[in-house]
Amino acid sequence: MQIEIEYFALLREEAGCASETIELQQPTPAAVYACLNERHAFSLPAARLRVAVNDRFTEWNTQLDDGDRVVFIPPVAGG
Repeated sequence: MQIEIEYFALLREEAGCASETIELQQPTPAAVYACLNERHAFSLPAARLRVAVNDRFTEWNTQLDDGDRVVFIPPVAGG
């Protein structure tokens, strides 16, 4: 399946891009993040992130479909 990934803040810096489309078989955001973490060596564990699929916050064990857009959202600080 093909999934579009968008990155923000620290994850964008560590991935070296704002978005990417990947082809993979992982059916959940948790599995996708684990795969991407191996590729990009993210400094943030999944437990510190929120995940959204197609513009809606969701659980890490949500089943993904071909063409979904997944966004991993790191913690933000206000000021």
